[in-house]
Amino acid sequence: MPLSEQEQRLLEEMERNLYRNDADFVHAVGGVRGRRPNYRAIVLGVLLAVAGVGALIAGVALQLLIVGVVGFALMFAGVLVAITPSKRGGISAAPADPTAASSQARRSSGSFMDRLNERWDRRQEGRD
Repeated sequence: MPLSEQEQRLLEEMERNLYRNDADFVHAVGGVRGRRPNYRAIVLGVLLAVAGVGALIAGVALQLLIVGVVGFALMFAGVLVAITPSKRGGISAAPADPTAASSQARRSSGSFMDRLNERWDRRQEGRD
């Protein structure tokens, strides 16, 4: 079910506030937009994983425990290399929104949560 226009605007406003007020949380969660995948690491990881699977199968077929363990370790390392994000990717800033200036102009004083609390109080008093 798609979001209504008002819900979409509210979601975008919440996202902008999150980027603006809690950049450390956004960085920790990994909600980074615009980061390109490191294809070299992905290819290397896939090759290591395939080599590990081959060594694991060879270790089982030859009944050599050490070859199977090394194969499993290679496979595990390959998957880790492929899925670990690169450190050189930069963090992009909050998405620019041309309507942000107009929405800030019509915004009442206070933060988003303050406005929500004010609306809640008005509803409880029966004014809204």
